[in-house]
Amino acid sequence: MTVIASTAANVDSDETVRAPVAFHQRMLKNPMVCAGGGMVLFLVVMALAAPVLTGLGFLEDPMRQLSDGLDADGLPIPPGDRFLIGTDHLGRDMLARLVHGTRISLFVGIVAMLIAVCVGVTVGMLAGYHGGWVNTVLMRGTDVMLTIPGLLLAIALAGLMDGRVIHLHPDALDWHGLDITLKRGLVSVFLVIGLISWTWIARTIRGQVLVLKTREFVASSQAIGCSDVRIMFRHLLPNVMPLVIVLGSLATANTVLLDAGLSYLGVGVPPPTPSWGTMIAEGQPYFIVSPHLTIAPGVSIIVAVVGFNLLGQGLQEVLDPYVKDGQGK
Repeated sequence: MTVIASTAANVDSDETVRAPVAFHQRMLKNPMVCAGGGMVLFLVVMALAAPVLTGLGFLEDPMRQLSDGLDADGLPIPPGDRFLIGTDHLGRDMLARLVHGTRISLFVGIVAMLIAVCVGVTVGMLAGYHGGWVNTVLMRGTDVMLTIPGLLLAIALAGLMDGRVIHLHPDALDWHGLDITLKRGLVSVFLVIGLISWTWIARTIRGQVLVLKTREFVASSQAIGCSDVRIMFRHLLPNVMPLVIVLGSLATANTVLLDAGLSYLGVGVPPPTPSWGTMIAEGQPYFIVSPHLTIAPGVSIIVAVVGFNLLGQGLQEVLDPYVKDGQGK
């Protein structure tokens, strides 16, 4: 009894023993999660509220050229009471275009991120689990993709989306064939950005799977006759899911930035759909007399990229089992 009491006293007096902290409490204690999550939440709320605010009359139609949208010299109106952040070179309300542009940029960024995560996780798990020639083929293909600058590859792929038609009529098969039209739009932008953003995700997931497949639970699953597909998606995937969430947040920052770059170069979402990159390109000739045309969408891009990066870094600390209390302490 004396030994038990002494041990209990030592445990109670040891400051390193702490009660487990709930997941939501760890998130609220992490400053990067709070800061990044606040930025992302602000953008998401603004994007979701855009059609409602337009329908209620609080925002102008982003496509409408207003009769009082230009000054006497035909130049954009600077920020003021009538237009909070001014008008653009065609007399359209910049605030309305900025808010609706948030919908497009976030939508493209998130959907492209999901495509990149799906491709990257699949390639990384297959390469890491099977090894051998599967790993060699997949990783050498990934290395080739990494050697090509992402923006340059995206421009090349987006340039193919010019309305051309690909005719698939194989003579060896008894069917009428298929015609595919390569047309630039939201779907093509999703695919272009998503299909060039998966490489670093694949390499990261592969490294994690290489560590996990040596664990006892994988050997036990193999011993009882579980198939490779079941082991990968029932046992390995849940264990890499925290890492996938972190990579998804970081990848969204990259896809949003890449979408802005493609739109700025004129190969992204086609006009007149408002997009942050397109707004910067349209406002660049008027930067001296109307700097708000480029500053407003530029600040929006910075907020989105910084927000998703901070959220990803914070989630990495919160979800890392080796970091106490999700605060890196």
